[in-house]
Amino acid sequence: MVPIPLHDHIRRQTFWLFTLALITANFVAFLFELSLGRDLNRLVYFFGIIPARYTTPYIATGLSLGGLAVPIFASMFLHGGWLHLLGNMLFLFVFGRSLEDRFGHLKFLLIYFLGGLGGALLHIFLNAGSRVPTIGASGAIAGVLGAYVVSFPGARITTLLPIFFFFWTIELPALLLLGYWFLIQFFSGFQLQAIQSATAGGIAWWAHVGGFIVGMLLAMLLRPRRRRPVIEVVPW
Repeated sequence: MVPIPLHDHIRRQTFWLFTLALITANFVAFLFELSLGRDLNRLVYFFGIIPARYTTPYIATGLSLGGLAVPIFASMFLHGGWLHLLGNMLFLFVFGRSLEDRFGHLKFLLIYFLGGLGGALLHIFLNAGSRVPTIGASGAIAGVLGAYVVSFPGARITTLLPIFFFFWTIELPALLLLGYWFLIQFFSGFQLQAIQSATAGGIAWWAHVGGFIVGMLLAMLLRPRRRRPVIEVVPW
């Protein structure tokens, strides 16, 4: 049972310009991926995060600083399929708009990209030696989620809850919904860490955990543009 967030209930005072820009950039990048055909694997290899690239000395010493840094940020705009992309963009849409309104455009971008960086570093550290490329904005979006739960723990999130073959719409507190999401990432990563080999693929659970923690820390350190959000029912 995976709850699907639809929207929050926070009155925003500014337009979510950078959230929209990030969503647009991710869609444009994915359409570019689709146009590559067989060359897509080469793109993923060069711009995906490969832990061995950073943890294996003879590989790392042969790369420039740019060659090490660019994949960490470029990989945030690549996705493995429509479901991967749409799921990430839905979470960014639901939680990014109010976070951008609270912290302002530039601090929101800082949370986004530092969340992605923190997620990438934890993934690399716990998967040292792996040669499997990792792509996706999940770590960056996890940073947004971590900052959101600190900023709006009592916000009501309209959520689609699939139960067997039925779907129910309920309102859940952000702390409950995102706390549940974080626990899934943490225990899934902990469970798979012992059995995942250096050549195994799958979801980068620890990138989600790392991004979420970084987002929480940044929300506590950065001064918000608006301190007292108004929580109410608003249109999308």
